[in-house]
This record gives sequence, structure tokens and C-alpha cells, in this order.
Amino acid sequence: MLTKRIIPCLDIKNGRTVKGVNFVDLRDAGDPVELAQLYSEAGADELVFLDISATEERRKTLANLVLRVAERVNIPFTVGGGISSIEDVDILLQNGADKVSVNSSAVKNPQLINELAGKFGSQCITVAIDAKQIDGEWIVHLVGGKVPTELRLFDWAKEVERRGAGEILFTSMDHDGTKDGFANKALARLSSELNIPIIASGGAGNIQHFIDSFKEGKADAALAASVFHFKEIDIKVLKKELRNNTIPVRL
Repeated sequence: MLTKRIIPCLDIKNGRTVKGVNFVDLRDAGDPVELAQLYSEAGADELVFLDISATEERRKTLANLVLRVAERVNIPFTVGGGISSIEDVDILLQNGADKVSVNSSAVKNPQLINELAGKFGSQCITVAIDAKQIDGEWIVHLVGGKVPTELRLFDWAKEVERRGAGEILFTSMDHDGTKDGFANKALARLSSELNIPIIASGGAGNIQHFIDSFKEGKADAALAASVFHFKEIDIKVLKKELRNNTIPVRL
């Protein structure tokens, strides 16, 4: 049986790790390279870095950050934020990233997923999907949940898989930063309708939420930020509790 993955997420703005609620009210959470090393040593299975700044120098800065992280950690890590071309992906993978995450650029140009999967392989391509419920329908949103699209979550997820994505990072914008638990019903439906791994994101507040994301949500991995950054949950303790609940994890 495949082990379930625990993935700390580091939102990067101007070279620092930040965290907010529903993508606003950001506060500083530390140096991303130091945090990455701490998480690697603490037993995290993977890391995700999402660059949320939009400066002209962003790509160069991000490539430099990736290089520094690659020198300090021995677990796979994914990088996302503003990636919109083969050139963007090439520079990040060359500097040491294992995977890239695309979101808005894939919505605006779905063919990009085909191109990236064809060039680098599906195993390198994660598609992040941010969605929130509107009148009972899960609607895909852009710009940190501010801009609704015409896309429905489950239809878009299936299209993403068809186009060659290796996994999906699904964030419930309704749950993000609230610490009320993951969107387990939506996760379970995604897991049942797709054949690629689903990463749960948005809503982690305690260890039981992680247990529920795997048991009820059928997620392949669970991602969280503030509960790890501010030391509310210890990864080693979390994994022991998951193992105690018959959830297979790497200790």
C-alpha cells in the first residue's frame, strides 16, 4: 500500500515565508530555506513552495531560492507561482526542484499542461486547483480565490488529468486558514473519479483533521502551512498518530 504524504507548504513573498487566512492578513513565518531544512529533518515527505509575490525579478529570485533549498534538503519539493512556460519550468528543474505547480496559467491556457507533461513528464507536473462553493457548486477560482471562473471543480480536474498532470493540489478556499478541517466530501469525490494522486489543502487545524482527510477524504497527501510554521503540530507526533490510526506513513 502506498504511504500517505505529509507536505508543509511555504508561501513565499519577497523571499520570506508568509501565512494568512483566506490568502489575506499575511504575517511573517520565517526564512524559507531554514524552514525547509527543519521540515526535512522533522520527517516531512515533501515540500511545496508557492511564490505569491509578483515582482519583475521574481523568476531569478525564485530560481536562486530553489538552488539554496536543493542544497539543504533531501526530500522532493515542488515550486509554483507565476509559472507559464516551458522556460520557467526548465530553469526551476535545473536548479533542483523536483516538480512544478501550475494554476492560473493552466486555466488560461490548458494546452500548457500538455506541453509541460510532454516535455518534462507527468511526474513533474502538479496542477493546483483553488475552488470555493457557490450555490452548492464547487467553482474554480483564480488570484487566491478572488476571481471566479466558469470552470467546475470536478470537470476541470478530469480535464487536467486527461492533459497529462501527474497530481492535483486541491485547495478549498472556504477552508483555507480556518483550521476547521479539510473539504473531505469534495476530496473523496475527486479521489474516486480520478486516477492521479490528490493532495488535500486548506483547513488543517489539528491532527484529527489529517486523519479525516485520509480516511474520509481518501486523499493521497495532506498539505498545511501555519500549523507547522507556528509549531502547533509536530510532524513526528502527527505521523505516529496517523500510524496509530492504521494510516500508512513513512516514519
